[in-house]
Amino acid sequence: MSMSLPINVVGIGLSGAKSLSPPVLDIVTAATLLIGAQRHLEAIGSAIETTVGQAASRTDLETWVLGDFGQVFEDLRLYLESTPEARVVILATGDPLFFGIGRLLLSAFPAEQLVFHPQVSAIQLAFSRLKLPWQDATLVSVHGRGEDLLRDALKRGDRKIAVLTDSVLTPGAIARMLSALELPIRYQLWVCESLGDRNEQVRRYDRVADGSTTFAALNVVVLLRQSDEAEASLTASPRQASSEALPLIGLPDSVFKGYADRPMLMTKREIRLLILGAIAPLDYQTIWDVGAGTGSISVELSRLCPHASIYAIEKTAMGAALITENARRLAIAPIHTVHAKAPEAFDNLPHPNRVFIGGSSGQLSNILNWLHKKLTVNELSLSIDTPRIVLALATLEHLAEVTTWINQPEITKVWQTQLTQANISRSLPVGPLTRFTPLNPVTILTISKIGRSFKYSP
Repeated sequence: MSMSLPINVVGIGLSGAKSLSPPVLDIVTAATLLIGAQRHLEAIGSAIETTVGQAASRTDLETWVLGDFGQVFEDLRLYLESTPEARVVILATGDPLFFGIGRLLLSAFPAEQLVFHPQVSAIQLAFSRLKLPWQDATLVSVHGRGEDLLRDALKRGDRKIAVLTDSVLTPGAIARMLSALELPIRYQLWVCESLGDRNEQVRRYDRVADGSTTFAALNVVVLLRQSDEAEASLTASPRQASSEALPLIGLPDSVFKGYADRPMLMTKREIRLLILGAIAPLDYQTIWDVGAGTGSISVELSRLCPHASIYAIEKTAMGAALITENARRLAIAPIHTVHAKAPEAFDNLPHPNRVFIGGSSGQLSNILNWLHKKLTVNELSLSIDTPRIVLALATLEHLAEVTTWINQPEITKVWQTQLTQANISRSLPVGPLTRFTPLNPVTILTISKIGRSFKYSP
């Protein structure tokens, strides 16, 4: 069998033949078999007909509409076996190897049989219109792939995200998803339509989720995370930024300032509400929040019990700074930020009525031993309540460590426990549909004194 000529895969822009360089246009006009979507064939057809000296001699040109990829590829293999001298050109949009047909061709034909001639991609054009470097951007195609990669990029807080959309995950659907995720960071949303065409538009939208805005079928969405300064200005006064007053408890995740590199690393609202119920705080108590992270639990406690003495204990400087900032913006009562490691930090604090342990940095047993010793020996004389310890455990290892600690004879004589496992999912709009996306499972463990009941005082 004779060796067939190479298959040339040509990327074209919205301007059709005008987007091709002269050498690539020569390859296209010399083709004996053109394969592509109907719009690509129409865009190139006029150029072939008007090529000097070609109009009268192109009766040998055959065109195939690219529909069922598998069938077309199989037909092409048979065609090349019988017609090895055929000059085949496959037309594609932009760069065939960037979320394009190139990947499928490489799985169907030997690499040495393929020659690629990329066009500037829509992503390149989008960033050039926005005048932004894009070597650090996260590139996502949701075209027939679903929302998972985009959702993950948003939850990571990636600085620049470019999205090739489809008819389901449109710019409006992406905006609705962005709102539903309740991110503690802010994104600018740019829609770049019909790039390379005379009708191209590049516009920034603050609200495109109401469905009233329509877009060209060919568009790219670029999401730009705002700087810390811009985020601070947006969230400096959350009551003014929202048309509704903030709730007493159950604050949206989005109002908290989070870690720059891990914006979603905080106790989520639904879990916070369960934890508050397990803590069962009373006003005028002393409450410790150990491993406080961003301070979301401390803030909720301050709003629920404005006369309580709340101590947020956090070993990292970044966490302590976030607690202070979130307390300034959201707390009703003062929160004492303690930048120190547990349990060493405990010696200088007033004895607690309630202790919540959200993080332990490998010191979980040591923290529990300290609390057992101090809260047992120094029985509190306050009449309003007796001590209670609540833990939020996200790993099996920590759960096993606490279970082992609880089962010690000297512990079981004094403390009783209750475990609640929370497996919660949130709804997420995906185009016209709604799916559930799970939060990380959490086990909430409550440790309280045996035989003691709450004594509520008026």
